[in-house]
Amino acid sequence: MIAVFFGVIGILSLSRGQQLPAFNRDAILGHLNDAITWYRDATSKVQAAGLPSDAIYEESTRTLAAEVVRLAFQSARAEAAVIAASEKNSNASQAAKTPAQQQDLTQIAARIATEIDNTQSRLDNVTKQLASAPRNKRKELQAERERLEGKLALDKAVQDSVQKMATFAEESSDTASEGLEGSINQLARSVPEVFANRTTIPKSAPKASGSTSSLADSSGLIGQTITLLGRMRSIHEIDQMIKETDRLRQNAENLRKPLRTTLVAIVQRGRDLADQQGTSPNAQNEGATPEYQDLISRFKQLSSAAVPLSQEILLLEEGRGNYVEWRRSIVRESTDTLRALVIRVIGIALALGIVAILSEVWRKLTFRYIHDPRRRRQFLLLRRFVMGFLVGVVLIMGFVSEFSSLATFAGFVTAGIAVGLQAVLLSVAAYFFVVGRYGIRVGDRISIAGVTGDVVDIGLVRLYIMELAGTSIDLYPTGRIVVFSNSVLFQAGTPLFKQIPGTEYGWHEIAVTLAPGGNYKVVQDKIFGAVKGVYEQYRGRIEGQLGGIERQSEIQLKSPTPDAKLQLSDTGVEFIVRYPVDIRTASEIDDQITRSLVDLVNRDPELKNAIVGAPKIRAAIKG
Repeated sequence: MIAVFFGVIGILSLSRGQQLPAFNRDAILGHLNDAITWYRDATSKVQAAGLPSDAIYEESTRTLAAEVVRLAFQSARAEAAVIAASEKNSNASQAAKTPAQQQDLTQIAARIATEIDNTQSRLDNVTKQLASAPRNKRKELQAERERLEGKLALDKAVQDSVQKMATFAEESSDTASEGLEGSINQLARSVPEVFANRTTIPKSAPKASGSTSSLADSSGLIGQTITLLGRMRSIHEIDQMIKETDRLRQNAENLRKPLRTTLVAIVQRGRDLADQQGTSPNAQNEGATPEYQDLISRFKQLSSAAVPLSQEILLLEEGRGNYVEWRRSIVRESTDTLRALVIRVIGIALALGIVAILSEVWRKLTFRYIHDPRRRRQFLLLRRFVMGFLVGVVLIMGFVSEFSSLATFAGFVTAGIAVGLQAVLLSVAAYFFVVGRYGIRVGDRISIAGVTGDVVDIGLVRLYIMELAGTSIDLYPTGRIVVFSNSVLFQAGTPLFKQIPGTEYGWHEIAVTLAPGGNYKVVQDKIFGAVKGVYEQYRGRIEGQLGGIERQSEIQLKSPTPDAKLQLSDTGVEFIVRYPVDIRTASEIDDQITRSLVDLVNRDPELKNAIVGAPKIRAAIKG
């Protein structure tokens, strides 16, 4: 059964090979596909460049493209008729073979179905016998059941393959009966608008070709740039369509070439017959008349295919010329637009250069004639506003040439300021609080959003801080500038810490753990005395800062002096000395105190026995 099945497959493969046509049908269908693709690209690919003449070129291109497709189908149908006439006999014999092949597949399928039914009944009998068989026969019955199950599975697989081959043969028969004419009709249905009644085809509305042109003339630099880019894109698309037109024309030439050769041969044969009749006027040339009729019939058939191809080639040449003229008009207008764009850019650049020169002259005059830092800063800030305004005017005049459109622009700007520039407006408002009497000054040390540093600049909308890092008692610059918006002062979730105006001191403390049973009075007197000795060296600077605070704020403050106390901790009893330090020289002060305590502990055994471990210096204010 399996051998018969594979034999049928071989027969089907052979018959499929005999159905291959001698005429090049693929070239005909390929030409139709190329013509349809070219038609769709010609009517939709090239975008209008915004010129008044675009509508004329688009309409001409659309008309030519539709006529080219109609001629291509006319020629293809004529060629299909020629192929159908020449292959009539072979198609008839091939159609006669198809029912025989389908009949063979039907017989094989019936035979396999019968064998499957027999195998299934035998399997059912063995299964029943196995249920009541004695033990000595059960092994033999199990082997028989496994063999029948395997055979049944194989027969079902063969049956499935035969059914697939029968379906394929039936579909192939349907496709073959459809032939080249059916393929041409299917392609024709993909472009129904080409073959519709021309009086009922709705003409597309003319595009607003002047809109882009008016944009280029009245919308300044941006409009001219967009228009120029659009025209460059249109030129590129037209170049692609010219190449595609040349390729389609070459395909039509390749299809027409064998037809022209055959037509020339037919004409030459007719002339030969005429010459033969002229040389023998008395001879009976009754056999030439049927040949003349055959030549005339063949000539009409081939000319019905060749003439539409020749007309199609002429229309393609006309379409190519239309694209070339369209391209020239766009290039001509693009040159004028590019010239205007370059002139506008040069004008904007010159205006911005003049503004930059004025800005530099203002800066140099400010530094030369204004020596007060605060007044100099005010003049430089005013310079920023004036120069920014002038730059804005130059850009607006350069990018927008039709000022009637500024009303709409101003409306959008107002809405943007009200919605999108809230943070900027808030920063400007916060600037006046920053520079107020008790605000932030350049040089103040502040902590904001987890960053500690010295203020290096205060702008209209931004605050610049030189970042400090290290331990709580030893801070050093990291080399980075941190930028905050001034509006951070109004944010409740971002606390700001700064020194009291006029103060430059903080609090550090020394912590010493006392040994159990140690003499805390000795520790208190000697360590506290060492700290006070160092504090006396910079006491005048601290008290001077305090006096400045009292004069500015008109409040009485207690003079900062070192103090000592005992407290309980997890490690035992601690003796703590708290002392003020100048924040600018805090590391040097802590170094002096450390050296003093180390020398004191090394010289005094009683003090050394009264403490556990080494003293620790830390910040008195946490956070």
